[in-house]
Amino acid sequence: MRFKRNGSYTLNRKSKTKSNGKKAPAEEKKHYMEPEYTKVRVVDFDLKDLVSLPTKEIDLNEWLASNTTTFFNLINLQYSTISEFCTGDTCQAMTACNTIYYWYDERGKKTKCTAPQYVDLVMTFVQKLVTDEEIFPTKYGKDFPNSFESLVKKVCRYLFHVLAHIYWAHFKETVALELQGHLNTLYAHFIVFIREFNLVEPKEICIMDDLSEVLCAPLPPHTHNHVTER
Repeated sequence: MRFKRNGSYTLNRKSKTKSNGKKAPAEEKKHYMEPEYTKVRVVDFDLKDLVSLPTKEIDLNEWLASNTTTFFNLINLQYSTISEFCTGDTCQAMTACNTIYYWYDERGKKTKCTAPQYVDLVMTFVQKLVTDEEIFPTKYGKDFPNSFESLVKKVCRYLFHVLAHIYWAHFKETVALELQGHLNTLYAHFIVFIREFNLVEPKEICIMDDLSEVLCAPLPPHTHNHVTER
């Protein structure tokens, strides 16, 4: 069974579309952790139900491929809403919390990039993978390569870096665009997914554990209506 690989919810954009880390300067206040922001979502259902493998009849690799492609599209879209604010001048390094991320090319060469350069490298790399029929096959009967799981893990690690940077460097712009509910929902959905299938080592995402615990916790009973953004 092949799934249609695209996004599962959309953004109402109000702007133009456009693994190893090192300690960065001291942390600033985490505005994204303030309760007035963390309580905002665009869905109110259990994300665990959304990411769990539906039935044993569905191939695990196909499920991972479908979800990974969806997250790539959604995270790329989320970043596009703040891309005009993420420049070589404003974001001279790919930072998140107390970490600087470096890009490693196919030969393992380490390069320090500006954030927009890093994100462009990530999105180009992932786009090439998910559109390669030899790696992410869409035709029935086509087998996934033996390296598929390791490649999915690499993609998820990179996509986490992008989400973490958006929160760390561009949350104010996200709030100004009234898109924090979309970002929170996307982040929680992604974290629940990678936890469900052990796709990213806990040490790789621990810099955002405080946010993950808040956003991945079940919403209180009185909020079980569709949540509107403020």
